[in-house]
Amino acid sequence: MATTFVWKGRSPAGEVLSGELQADDKQELINQLRKRRILITSVQPKSVANKEIRLRPPSVSVRELGIFTRQFATMINSGLPLVQCLNILGQQADNQYFKKVTLDVMTSVESGATLAEAMGKHEKVFSRLYVNMVDAGEAGGILDIIFQRLSTYLEKAEALRRKVKGALTYPAIVVFVALGATIFMLMFIIPTFARMFTDFGGTLPMPTQIVMGLSDFLRNYWWALFGGVAGIVFGLKAYYKTPAGHMMIDSLSLKAPVLGTVIRKSAVARFTRTLGTLISSGVPILDGLDITARTAGNAVVEKAIVETRGSISEGNTIADPLSACKVFPPMVVQMISVGEQTGALDEMLNKIADFYDDEVDAAVEAMTSVIEPAMIVIMGVVVGGMLIAMYLPMFKLISVVAG
Repeated sequence: MATTFVWKGRSPAGEVLSGELQADDKQELINQLRKRRILITSVQPKSVANKEIRLRPPSVSVRELGIFTRQFATMINSGLPLVQCLNILGQQADNQYFKKVTLDVMTSVESGATLAEAMGKHEKVFSRLYVNMVDAGEAGGILDIIFQRLSTYLEKAEALRRKVKGALTYPAIVVFVALGATIFMLMFIIPTFARMFTDFGGTLPMPTQIVMGLSDFLRNYWWALFGGVAGIVFGLKAYYKTPAGHMMIDSLSLKAPVLGTVIRKSAVARFTRTLGTLISSGVPILDGLDITARTAGNAVVEKAIVETRGSISEGNTIADPLSACKVFPPMVVQMISVGEQTGALDEMLNKIADFYDDEVDAAVEAMTSVIEPAMIVIMGVVVGGMLIAMYLPMFKLISVVAG
């Protein structure tokens, strides 16, 4: 029985081709395409291709983009033409979506578009920051240097993201384990004690009554509890999508004990790294601030950057509005002011970013050292408190028997 295959390939002239063909097996299809002198890049059954599209929405990771950029910089520095670089990078890409995007960019460049214009058509892969830097590199004839800076920026940005994610993962796991242990005891351990206490008679101690009441509520109304938690989570997500909610939650996150320090320092590192990379690549400072605001990752920081941009457009310095917004530490503002006065703002911003990358490391370690014993104490108090509450009636019974 013939099977429908989805294929992709290139014509002898280099044109990107794709389509569907029916064949008894994969080899027969390959033979058909070879007779048409088509260089095959991928062949798979239509059902598999559709399943992959449903299960895995097309995307390109920061790591994949960083490797692509680093290899692109090396090829350009070696003197290879842009079209040949894109062809090689597209053919060797493991990510089929990224391969399609890269070959589409190559086709656009072959048709006469600039590299920045071709990449700008694929906003999901190449951010505005990326495209603007490539545009500046093409205009200045330093595309290889720009790609080197971009690859360094992407690698450092990904490293910073992993640090912050790692810092948030540990306390989340500890809280999950603590809640799981508490719920397990209330639903399965405490009822065993409760049945035993029912035969004792008499009045139970208040802590025991409270724990038994919590156990009964959880067993009888667990659906209401989980429904309430789900409602709160969805409500917070919906509120966060509103401008006021986004601003309030991001503001509270910056003020949160311990965790707020990590978030604030990572925001400063991201801001200075992005703006420093853009300015050193020849992007105008107003455009650089506009792009940086969109990649800030925090509504409070974004607002401060937007206000800074408005102030600069009126002829003021960067340092003054940054100092007025109270988001950035005084040391950062002072170093930026020195950079403006000496004409080395991009260099100063990159130095601040390097410093705050190390500060994020230190803040993550400090947070971990604080959270670990705190969570152990909290778990000990909760679990130990429930056990003591359950054993109090036994102590009372023993004293009565002994008396």
